[in-house]
Amino acid sequence: MLKLCGFSASNYYNVVKLAMLEKGVAFDEELAWIGETDKASSPLGKVPYLKTGAGAMSESTVILDYLESAYPQHPLVPTDPFAAAKVRELVRYTELHLELVARNLYPEAFFGGKVSDAAKEKIGEQLEKNVAAFAKLAVFSPYLAGDTFTLADCAGIVHLPIVSGATKIIYGRDFLADLPLRDYIKKMGERPAVQKVNADRKANTEEMLKRTKG
Repeated sequence: MLKLCGFSASNYYNVVKLAMLEKGVAFDEELAWIGETDKASSPLGKVPYLKTGAGAMSESTVILDYLESAYPQHPLVPTDPFAAAKVRELVRYTELHLELVARNLYPEAFFGGKVSDAAKEKIGEQLEKNVAAFAKLAVFSPYLAGDTFTLADCAGIVHLPIVSGATKIIYGRDFLADLPLRDYIKKMGERPAVQKVNADRKANTEEMLKRTKG
């Protein structure tokens, strides 16, 4: 039995969790907060990490590639090499060029911290550029890569609403407003796996905030 380790308030944990649910892969969850991880399984102490019968691995994109290879049933990446590359390109843009840039806003947007005005200006400029580039790749017809649910959507439905919310809070406007994100979120919300991930995320976020305040 696979064991997914981490916590459901984590974006990257949820990307992997959603992929496993959509693929119908049997797995257990092991709660591991930052600072309480198994360093033998995740040497940098990051989540998620996955324990398998052959050993453990870390880094969400590595885990996703493993799942596609080990569990080819219900694939989330097309068989055509070019189409597969375009799906992975969307994952990379979503995570590296949108979420990881917007993540610098989260301390002030969601956790009561403060981000300097200079940092916010720099982040905003980078996000404007990156969102415009992402918009040239995402097709939303109705899924990010076309007419089939893929890994791009596992990343998209987890990260994009958070990027949207952070920019609205910090800048007073949604940097993703020109994308059909509202309709996309609504359609994705009809999927049972997405509903479960969202419910678990909400409950675990509340638990995380209690731990922080405690």
